[in-house]
Amino acid sequence: MEPKYIFVTGGVVSSLGKGIISSSLACLLKARGFRVTIQKFDPYINIDPGTLNPYEHGECYVTVDGHEADLDLGHYERFTNVPTTRANNVTTGRIYQSVIDKERRGDYLGKTVQIIPHITDEIKRNVKLLGNTGNFDFIITEIGGTVGDIESLPFLESVRQLRWELGQDSLCIHLTYVPYIRAAKELKTKPTQHSVKQLQEVGIQPDILVLRTEKEIPADMRRKIAQFCNVSPDAVIQSVDMPTIYEVPLRMHEQHLDEIVLRKTGVPVEGEPHMEPWLNFLRKLDNAEEEVTIGLVGKYVELQDAYKSINESLFQAASYNDHKLKLVYIHSEKLNAGNVDELLSPLDGVIIAPGFGQRGIEGKFVALKWCREHDVPTFGICLGMQCMVIEFARDVLGLHEANSTEMNPTTPDNVIDLMEDQKTVVDKGGTMRLGAYDCRLQPGSRAAKAYGCTDVKERHRHRFEFNNEYRERFEAAGMRCVGENPATRLVEVVELPDHRWFIGTQYHPEYSSTVLNPNPLFLDFIKAAIAYKHEKK
Repeated sequence: MEPKYIFVTGGVVSSLGKGIISSSLACLLKARGFRVTIQKFDPYINIDPGTLNPYEHGECYVTVDGHEADLDLGHYERFTNVPTTRANNVTTGRIYQSVIDKERRGDYLGKTVQIIPHITDEIKRNVKLLGNTGNFDFIITEIGGTVGDIESLPFLESVRQLRWELGQDSLCIHLTYVPYIRAAKELKTKPTQHSVKQLQEVGIQPDILVLRTEKEIPADMRRKIAQFCNVSPDAVIQSVDMPTIYEVPLRMHEQHLDEIVLRKTGVPVEGEPHMEPWLNFLRKLDNAEEEVTIGLVGKYVELQDAYKSINESLFQAASYNDHKLKLVYIHSEKLNAGNVDELLSPLDGVIIAPGFGQRGIEGKFVALKWCREHDVPTFGICLGMQCMVIEFARDVLGLHEANSTEMNPTTPDNVIDLMEDQKTVVDKGGTMRLGAYDCRLQPGSRAAKAYGCTDVKERHRHRFEFNNEYRERFEAAGMRCVGENPATRLVEVVELPDHRWFIGTQYHPEYSSTVLNPNPLFLDFIKAAIAYKHEKK
């Protein structure tokens, strides 16, 4: 069949969960046997979120082909089990860059370059890129921001044009907010009405409304919204706050969202979606009674979305190990020798988080020394792995000034150093070692046992690496380099074999962890943390 295009817009306020609704719909369509992908169009002028501070944008997600992307792509992958690429995330910056490059080459033959048609044509070309591959039946396109924002107007104009061009092969889902005014003890529909009116003013009539709400919306109120917004009553769906985002696909299916989408795009509705694996995950989640307590040591712990993929990977792994996750955030800037015992001793396992820069680094060294000496299951990711190496060099190898040249360019013992191909790099955006690379694990290592194989492929986002000149000294002292890139010998995994579980990965295993395929390292780490918890009793 011809690919169907579903556009998801948002109104009233941002952060309503367009990504979760898009991912839930994709999950349901995929469970019906359709080939589905999702793309996110972000209205900011940055080329990608790679240079954005986590305080600005939360986690930067990395696709298999090495594109730094919006964190919603993590949700897309976790819900659909389908890897994303550069084509799945486009910003205003990329659109304008492409148009300006074409203008400089003379592609427009001297014409005046304008928002309409040149910018909108470039947006439309990117929207249809995935559909042109022939690999997908449904392409869900989430438009970032809120209707009414100046930044998103070119995207909405492009959607308006595509709706006319594609006809029944497209539809629009509008996510909006129905606030509950506690003083009046009432739900209010006016913000939704105004939001839809703004969408209509730019020429887009939504086919389906999803109402985000804290409380159940009565049926007569949903009918009222349908009447005011020119939407059929059965296409007004509520999205009440759930205990976990992984319940949202089921709630959407209960209200027939997937069936409505199929009907409105002219696709026959046959049978029910195959959700048994998803339901199995939720059953494990619901039936878990014991807790496993994991501490996450990082410098952005006050930000909900800074470590989103790690949080979700831990959550999934705990559920599959029949435990509830209790995640304790520990600010690495506030961690020191005086309080480390008090903060870490209640934990069953510790994650040393990734990041960049000097801030909070000494607290990570303190945490690692304590965990290593107390034999607590410990997992270091990217910078966390590099901190493992530095702390071990200082305390075990006696290289007291050992460091990364990222933190101290003049360190006498650069056990972590800038990668050779990074030494001539000037631009910051999109220039790190990015995307999926091969890693060969030593047979019999803890990491190989966790994966159940010796050849894996994981995603990277870093500039600095383990300095192989020190490799023999580390291995002689007990820190084994058990994973390396087969082409370059770049050290990818280190571990202490004489400890319960002490593994560091230069790559980011959290990026490849999904609901139906949780990453094996996280599963094994949580398993070790649970065993340690029982040993302590």
